[in-house]
Amino acid sequence: MFTVLQVFLVVLAVALSVLVLIQRGKGADIGAAFGSGASNTVFGSQGSASFLTRATAVVATLFFITCLGLAYLTGKRVEVNKSVVDMGAPVQSVPAAPTAPADVPVLPANK
Repeated sequence: MFTVLQVFLVVLAVALSVLVLIQRGKGADIGAAFGSGASNTVFGSQGSASFLTRATAVVATLFFITCLGLAYLTGKRVEVNKSVVDMGAPVQSVPAAPTAPADVPVLPANK
């Protein structure tokens, strides 16, 4: 269930990004260069603005609901009583300083 919601969230994120990028800005007529000017007849007399706005709102609502569902499912998995301090750090042994073999002379320290 968790994995299905994650995949659904990624699909919604991509769809939301595409829907936002497709929409034409209020003052930008460059959208006609990419074919949005011809699509006004497909979506009716009001054009594609209201259709794309509604579709974006629906996808954004589904995105937020999916995010809340994933947050709820993730919250159920974590133990609330456990703290990072309570867990403790793993004990690691510190290696001893390497010693020089007996046949190697010791150099005097520079002063």
